[in-house]
Amino acid sequence: MAHAGGLERGGYNIDLLFDPAQVTGEVSGTYVMPDRKVKNAVDTDTTTAFPVVTGPGGGNLNYRSSTADETEGYFVPRMGIKVGVGSQIDCMADYSEPWGAHTNPGLNWAGANSNIETKIDSENYAATCSYKMDAGKGQFRFIGGVFYQDVSGFKTRLVQDFTGFPVPFTGIGRIDLEGNGVGWRMGAAYEIPEIALRASLVYNSAVDLGDVTGTVDLTQVGSSVIPVVGTATMPQSVEFKLQSGIAPDWLAFGSVKWVDWSVLQIVNFCAVGAPVACTYGGPSFVTSLDLLYRDGWTVSGGIGHKFNEQWSGAATLTWDRGTTTGLSSQTDTWTVAAGASFTPSKNVEVRFGGAVGIMTSGSVGVVYDEDGIPHGTDVSYDFGNDLVSALSASVKVKW
Repeated sequence: MAHAGGLERGGYNIDLLFDPAQVTGEVSGTYVMPDRKVKNAVDTDTTTAFPVVTGPGGGNLNYRSSTADETEGYFVPRMGIKVGVGSQIDCMADYSEPWGAHTNPGLNWAGANSNIETKIDSENYAATCSYKMDAGKGQFRFIGGVFYQDVSGFKTRLVQDFTGFPVPFTGIGRIDLEGNGVGWRMGAAYEIPEIALRASLVYNSAVDLGDVTGTVDLTQVGSSVIPVVGTATMPQSVEFKLQSGIAPDWLAFGSVKWVDWSVLQIVNFCAVGAPVACTYGGPSFVTSLDLLYRDGWTVSGGIGHKFNEQWSGAATLTWDRGTTTGLSSQTDTWTVAAGASFTPSKNVEVRFGGAVGIMTSGSVGVVYDEDGIPHGTDVSYDFGNDLVSALSASVKVKW
């Protein structure tokens, strides 16, 4: 879950809401180490922007390396507290970082005109409650909540290669952006605690970030800082989870999740205050984030076993369908994870685990949008089956 398609990192997680204790607090963290390596990189737009503006290519970079280490490791924190109100209502408040990305192939590769470094961060503050009632052998639970999101990030690329020119500029351009919005969730769950059965279905709404504002800094190309504005929406999602005891001290569990990443196609940014509409390549157009994502699917299943009153363990296999349509290296990922839980007392639980997986191979190049406009014309490259690994830990305290 911490290395899924699109911009997903931790995603949404409300499992703490189901904890049977009256008050439960939890802090967790996962460190993910993707190792995506770029090869056969070719600068496919060798036009120059200096001294005569003839195109956005930045010059011919094919004398630079055709390989690069694209990805950076990252940490995914989460913290929350759940409180039971009487016997029927549970409420949870939590902080998470559901979305993010960090690629850093650097300056000295043939695709620096497309990307030197890109980083996206998010913060999510949520409140979720449920109301449960008796139904048959178990309990039925209605779930609802709201969340506030802040998304920010930057991207740098080589606008012009000044190698050989006697100018005091690096040629690097940078865009900084920030937006925020509010979303909501609703869902339902059915539980039979005696056999550890729980089935839940939760919908999380899209988050309209409104005006995503920022700046395009071209001072290192001999130009100026341009205030820009655009619009973007973070995706809606639906997740179904199921778990059940299958034998004494044995538990089977699984989940299926859909995320509407196709809502992010071409995100245009135009000059602030421009008198015309912001359209790709239009009079007020400054730059864009070309994503052309497709929807993401994540399917996971596993087995858990309780060894004694203090120790239990679990193993999980996860498939995540990549969201790329050819503009990024976010292909399918297969991950195997294992973890253990230690309960030294009835009030404390410590979990720790690790995961290893394969990010499948592919290539990046020209892709046409629904209007027939080509994107990804600045660089092409390939990548093989690369490794991703992760370590995680959490502490839960109950009162």
